[in-house]
Amino acid sequence: MFLLVASVLAADPSAPHPHKGVVTPYTSAPPPVSLSSADLATLSTGKVVLKQQQVASGGRGVVVVNINATPTRIWSKIVDYAHYPKMVDKVAECGNYRVSGNEMYTRFLLNVMGADVEYYIHHSYHPEASYLTWTLDYSRKSDLDDSVGYWRVTPLTTEPALSRLEYSVDIRFTGYVPGFIQDAISKKGLTDATSWVKRESEL
Repeated sequence: MFLLVASVLAADPSAPHPHKGVVTPYTSAPPPVSLSSADLATLSTGKVVLKQQQVASGGRGVVVVNINATPTRIWSKIVDYAHYPKMVDKVAECGNYRVSGNEMYTRFLLNVMGADVEYYIHHSYHPEASYLTWTLDYSRKSDLDDSVGYWRVTPLTTEPALSRLEYSVDIRFTGYVPGFIQDAISKKGLTDATSWVKRESEL
């Protein structure tokens, strides 16, 4: 079964992606997440808050969590792609293949239940505005059909250091990615993503 999956997935850095995007990308800072007094109370306990964010293409899930660290430390973990295999579950290989100013192009190789899923991401990093957005790098063929999302880090207090992290991702799968792999990548994806950042930042 796993050998069959591996033979079907078809990421190729020498070929363009079949399209230039099917999910509406972020072209500027993502809209702020509205938090109620109940949400703020939940965040103060160290738990995550899941919200639905309305965008042009519909709705996207957003997870928010407070982290006991400075924005600088949190960003140092988020953009440390070379060390993702040590920090992030399912990431077997990762690293930038091109960097141009605030634009970072990164290869990801996930190992999911014995099968590899490879894709190429174009990150647009804006630390001065406290956010990073991404899409697929459509000049390369990925095993994912599309991926669009963002990170945002907002400082709350300095002594002790406390910051708020927002994360959102919209992943679309190609028809040849089996359902069990889709479930493994998507299941708990939002909360898992912020969990590792919180863990590594607070070490």
